[in-house]
Amino acid sequence: MNRMTDPLPTDRLDDRAAERIRYIRDTMERAGTFTAVPGWGGALMGLTAVAAAWGASRTSSPESWFRIWLIEAVVAFVIGCVAIAWKSRRTQTPAVRGPALRFALTLAPPLVAAVVMTGALLAAQRIDLLPGTWLLLYGTAVATGGASSVRAVPLMGAILMVIGAVALALPSAGNTLMAAGFGGLQIVFGIYIARRHGG
Repeated sequence: MNRMTDPLPTDRLDDRAAERIRYIRDTMERAGTFTAVPGWGGALMGLTAVAAAWGASRTSSPESWFRIWLIEAVVAFVIGCVAIAWKSRRTQTPAVRGPALRFALTLAPPLVAAVVMTGALLAAQRIDLLPGTWLLLYGTAVATGGASSVRAVPLMGAILMVIGAVALALPSAGNTLMAAGFGGLQIVFGIYIARRHGG
């Protein structure tokens, strides 16, 4: 029989088909959006921020104020991670590759910058500038990370950046603006995302 007309072995056909399916899937993931942004998790993060703002407003020292917000940052981070994992599993969205990885990689640099700036401002004894810095850089993280997510996420990030700029101009209102940004804004957008984008 002519070699040109010999059928390909079945295992080679299966391998080529699997390779093409992987290529198509990877291409779709790279072009897709990260839809596992946790709406209810974001709303819960907002509620804990409102509670932190209330507690921080009743402290008598900057150190106690800082400790309350530091605890809140850890609590919010844990809530966010658990909520993303839960929604990713429920919606069968990969949590460690494709759009999810792009979301995490663009979210991370502004958050690292926030940690560095926190250390610098504490060393300079400028705790009054922390609210504006945190809001501005968290807003930047949400806006850049949200570029690969649903439209509401980068919008929320942009609003947080504006609130952060106001907090830098009005340091005495920092705690109230943190309650508005980390609290109220996250609750509103969290509920919206949960209702419009599946939890």
